[in-house]
Amino acid sequence: MNSLSCRSLLTSAVFAGTLALASGSAWADNHLPVKDPLRVVKIAKGQPILVAFFTVLSGPDVGQGLDPYRGAQLAAEDIGGKLLGHPIRFTAEDDGCNAEGGQTAGTKIAANQQVVVALGSNCSSATIPAAPILWKAGIPTISPGAASPKLTDPAARGPGYEGFSRVIFNAAFEGEALADWAKNTKKLESVGAIHDGTPYVQGLVEAFTKKFTSLGGKVVAVEAINPQDVDMRPMLTRLSTAKPQMVFFPTFIAASAHIIRQSKEIEAYKSILMMGSDNVLDKNIIALAGNSIVGFTIVSPPLDAESQGAGYKKLVQQYTKKYGEGPTTAWTPYGYDAFMVAAEAIKKVGVVDKDGTLYIPITKLQAAIMATKDMKGLSGTITCRPNGDCAQFRAVFYQYVNADPNTFDVGKNPKGVNP
Repeated sequence: MNSLSCRSLLTSAVFAGTLALASGSAWADNHLPVKDPLRVVKIAKGQPILVAFFTVLSGPDVGQGLDPYRGAQLAAEDIGGKLLGHPIRFTAEDDGCNAEGGQTAGTKIAANQQVVVALGSNCSSATIPAAPILWKAGIPTISPGAASPKLTDPAARGPGYEGFSRVIFNAAFEGEALADWAKNTKKLESVGAIHDGTPYVQGLVEAFTKKFTSLGGKVVAVEAINPQDVDMRPMLTRLSTAKPQMVFFPTFIAASAHIIRQSKEIEAYKSILMMGSDNVLDKNIIALAGNSIVGFTIVSPPLDAESQGAGYKKLVQQYTKKYGEGPTTAWTPYGYDAFMVAAEAIKKVGVVDKDGTLYIPITKLQAAIMATKDMKGLSGTITCRPNGDCAQFRAVFYQYVNADPNTFDVGKNPKGVNP
């Protein structure tokens, strides 16, 4: 599905109530039969449970948002499209994978007090401003893909994230695992890194460089780019003069493609190991990087079909049958799991009156989300910690071996390697 048709599917929440939300915290209705200090969502018989999804749904990173969004919808289908006798309905906002878009998406969703829970974003840049807006409105957020360490670090994130959790791993785990591999397995003494200033990428680079230094290695250079930069040659040339043995750049798809292609034009990079992250575990990176993608290696959690088991294979089959195409990324299971965490929590705390009216107390809902323990998700076992981290990270490596985008298949292209 192209981005235009994707956008045509989106529905936007109305702005009515924005002024009321801006004037204070979410309301609590003490006249309802179910009490809650924050608020209670009242859903009349036959009316839908409204689940909001905000993520990137346009541009080169569209797959990172569209796949988990579709994964959540498939999860809803798997439970029969209903919860506690009420149909499930999704509303979606394209946050553009940036802070401004996240703020806009969060504000739109927060204005609709029938929204029970928000799933999103796959981008940390958008999630950081959106999550506190949503929680102020009494809407919990479960992210399928925002991995920035800041989001679950109480000392760094500030107030307003008490309603946030994620089923994706903390990027700090990934950076530390790569540093350990570089120093103790590859026996490297010097590394460099590139970040684009976005919370996920910068946080991952900081975790990597801090850990590598603590292991006795030397970080010889860290370069910053703009996500929209096109000509990476001056930066790459400058970086090469520091003589790193490896360069880690967990940047997004467009910037990574430029770096991969243009590094091939610089002689020094023939002897420098270039490493990316699961951020570019996406069909679009092959199309943008062309033949230069062959041999490019990334660190990632295990996301191939064999690692994820029969449930993932079934999900891909469902996805292909419903949408007429397969996933372009490996993030579909995370959207599936984010919805399932929300659904299980709603089932635990929802109260159905004798006339069929459903009441969902939000304080109890968030507590139920955070109490998730040993849930067998498609992406792994989910257990939420008090800071909102609900997943762990295990490092594997994938390497692109074919420049045809149609060969994208995690585990095959890119294939699992032991570099």
